[in-house]
Amino acid sequence: MKQSINIKGTLMHFDTPKVMGILNVTPDSFSDGGKYDTTEAAVNQALQMLKDGADILDIGGYSSRPGADEVSIQQELDRVVPVIKELVRHTDAILSVDSFRSEVAKQAVAAGAHIVNDISAGEDDEAMLNTVAELGVPYIAMHKQGTPKTMQHDPRYANVVGDVLAYLSAKKEECMAAGIQDIMLDPGFGFGKTEQHNYELLKNFEAFQALGVPLLAGVSRKSMIYKLLGIMPQEAVNGTTFLHAFALQGGAAILRVHDVKEAKECIELYARIAGLE
Repeated sequence: MKQSINIKGTLMHFDTPKVMGILNVTPDSFSDGGKYDTTEAAVNQALQMLKDGADILDIGGYSSRPGADEVSIQQELDRVVPVIKELVRHTDAILSVDSFRSEVAKQAVAAGAHIVNDISAGEDDEAMLNTVAELGVPYIAMHKQGTPKTMQHDPRYANVVGDVLAYLSAKKEECMAAGIQDIMLDPGFGFGKTEQHNYELLKNFEAFQALGVPLLAGVSRKSMIYKLLGIMPQEAVNGTTFLHAFALQGGAAILRVHDVKEAKECIELYARIAGLE
């Protein structure tokens, strides 16, 4: 598997897995909606995540929780661009923009973002792949079924692992054909999947190593944890950490998380077991 990506001439190596801290600049995200929907609150949270050891910050202005309402491009830009600009002023952190819109990707990278993280893998904006190639930045392509508004309405697969693997393999080829040099892939836990689908993907996460690129796992505080345990998303930190261990064992290169400190500790313990130190 490819163990590094090029970020503006600097290689980020994945010999040891990395932590991507989630920074939702939205009023309605499922776990932390409204907590960081001002630039000041978002920057303060970002600085705390960096202090806790985040390797990447993922900034999103469009909630992708199941049933989420649509947001205009201008609203999304107004949420994410000021935060990116402030973080560039205050830190030298690696910044990712969480968006499926090519215009948002373009303006976010112009403001200082280094990575584009697209939940639609270019499906929701036909200009996205060519835009990312022109920007020359790493790209995270995720599998989802349906839209955030509809994706949990009876999702079905012939074989969820095989179907998602085939999709991501084809998407990797599509990204390469567009000219994207650094590709990361995400099976999309919770995006058009039932609880059973999610656990099948996690149980077989190792299969995705065949794609030959860094893999991202995003299970943090998701319904596959809190609904199963009968708790609130904010109470799902322990369950998240437990599932992170399985993702790491399956070859995850990046953990996308709300709780950075706990994820870093999980990676440190895993590295000792796996002999990565």
